[in-house]
Amino acid sequence: MSTSAPELMTPGKGRGLLDVFRNRYLLRLVVDKEIQIRYRGTVLGLLWSYLKPAVQFGVFYIAMGIFLELNKGLENYAIYLFSGIVLINFFGEIFGNSSRSITDNGGLLKKIYLPRQLFPVSNLFVALVHFVPQLLILLIACLASGWHPNFKQFLCMIAGCVIVAVFALGLGMIFATFNVFFRDAENFVDMIMMVATWASPVLYLFTMVQEKMPAWFYYIYFANPLTVAVELFHYGFWLPSTELWQHWHVPAHLMTIWTPVALLIAFGTLFLGDFLFRRYEGNFAQEL
Repeated sequence: MSTSAPELMTPGKGRGLLDVFRNRYLLRLVVDKEIQIRYRGTVLGLLWSYLKPAVQFGVFYIAMGIFLELNKGLENYAIYLFSGIVLINFFGEIFGNSSRSITDNGGLLKKIYLPRQLFPVSNLFVALVHFVPQLLILLIACLASGWHPNFKQFLCMIAGCVIVAVFALGLGMIFATFNVFFRDAENFVDMIMMVATWASPVLYLFTMVQEKMPAWFYYIYFANPLTVAVELFHYGFWLPSTELWQHWHVPAHLMTIWTPVALLIAFGTLFLGDFLFRRYEGNFAQEL
């Protein structure tokens, strides 16, 4: 009686992100480990997820809202500013931590085999643990300002979160791969995170770019998924909390063209990140 032999697989290689869904229990353990390590020995613990964005918001609000007087020229500038900060911090935490996830767990990777994708993906869920409380604070501020969103704006909020999460994870997996072989990659990650806040309309209005820069630059500006995601958040959170609904100029083709383009770029980045990660993960242990 003949039996078919099981399919042989190259040692040290898996099925990419599919292995994450097939190892949900391991993913939960890795997420718990990341949270425990991050706050080990701290006094405030998870309160840091409130304190850091609060200080960041305070600095930017004083600099941009008071000194540059954007607070006077824009209704509910505090909500406008905080909605962008919340989203850009979400991007920065996923991207920064996932890009270092393989080198930070090098000791574990050299001892046992487990799907390497668990480490960058776990940082996405850790970032969500910090993102949700900040989002609740934003919602409370919006409700206190008379927030009245419609169904379309709820969809825009969800689309903004999806764009940032997918794009940041894709970039994180790309740089996590590079970081194993070239430690200079961490410096590029730091520069990208530094530029990200200013390369999107977090602190200022998108109309300033439209007025001051040539048309070709404006199109490149909106080809950045973070720019689209931030404007989707402004459209969903900030605009319904103001009286500007009738005459505020939402970016042209935001939902019809730029959002599909941003989703395409985000998922394309994730596909590229997963491809590179799978291509080189067999060499991670020996390089580390």
